[in-house]
Order: sequence, then C-alpha cells, then structure tokens
Amino acid sequence: MHGPPLIGWLLVAVCAATGAYCLVRLRAGAGGERRAVGGDALMGLGMAAMAVPTAVLDTRPWGALLFAVVFGAAGVHALVGVARGRADNHHLHHAVGAFAMVYMALAMAGTPMGGRTEHTGAAATHAATAHVPAGTPLLTGLLLVYFAVYVVRTVAVLVPVTVAAGQVSWPGRPDLTHACRLSMGIGMLAMLLTL
Repeated sequence: MHGPPLIGWLLVAVCAATGAYCLVRLRAGAGGERRAVGGDALMGLGMAAMAVPTAVLDTRPWGALLFAVVFGAAGVHALVGVARGRADNHHLHHAVGAFAMVYMALAMAGTPMGGRTEHTGAAATHAATAHVPAGTPLLTGLLLVYFAVYVVRTVAVLVPVTVAAGQVSWPGRPDLTHACRLSMGIGMLAMLLTL
C-alpha cells in the first residue's frame, strides 16, 4: 500500500484480525451465513495483504494482476448470487467492495513506489514530495462516499440504543460480525484515501 507505513501496518493488523475472526466463524455458520462470512474473510485477509507497505513488500508487477483476478472473481461470484436470488443485499456490498479492491489494485500498480513523483531540476525538492493521486478522482470520490455511508449505517446497527422514559438501554451484547464489517469499512476508507 502506498502512504505512511504506520497506517499500512495498522490496516494489516485490523484487517488480518477481522479476516481470521471470520474464518473461525465460517466453521459455525449455516449455508447463507457461511457465504457472507466467507466473503468477509476473503475481504479482510485480502485487504491485509494489500495494505502491507510497499517498502516491505513491493508486489509489482504481479501483485496488481493477482489482486484484480482474485477480487474480480469474488465480485462476479457475489453478483451471480444476487442475480439468482440466493443472496441478500450484503452480497451486493461484497461485490462493490471486491470491485473497489480491483480498482485500487490497478490504480496503485500504475503509480511510482510510495505514490510520489520523480522530478529532476530546480523544482525537484518541492515537487518530489507532492502526492500523485492514483486512479480517477471521480470514482475514488464515489467509493469514498459509498463506504462512508456504509460505515455510518453499520455504526447505527452496531449501537442500537433505545431511550424510553429517560432510561437509556442497550438491547444486549452486540454481534461482532457488525464490528468486523465496520472495521473493514473503515479500512476501505483509509485505503481509498491513500490512493
């Protein structure tokens, strides 16, 4: 991943933990739930692999193609499930997330290491530190808006506080699946911001 190494390592840790938790849940789930949790596990582990800082693991030229094929196949699989009526709206979210990962992989493949420009001459000192955005700003912006709305909606599901007669009540222990999805949504926002 381009951007500050600390952000990359934090994303690796959060996304790998999320992917590992989803793999553990995969064994306990039933049919439809297993497909959703499997998609979450693939997304979490794939995001962890993609977030490794380029200074540690520069995956060019093979990484972008590998990520694009894996996440493209996952996105098509999710769309086929939705089209056949076997899947719910969360699978549509998996398709959007998978195609966002394809977009980020291909966008980052075309940028210099670290996302910085290579300049020579008098303006080299200032211009060498200028960030060159990868990808199309409009598509990146649309994906940022999508994932920001997704994060806000997931927080609303995760923290269902009810207020009755001045008493605030928590309806029970929150499901960690929503917390995992929240962390992956925040991770997608961070990865899109570092493009």
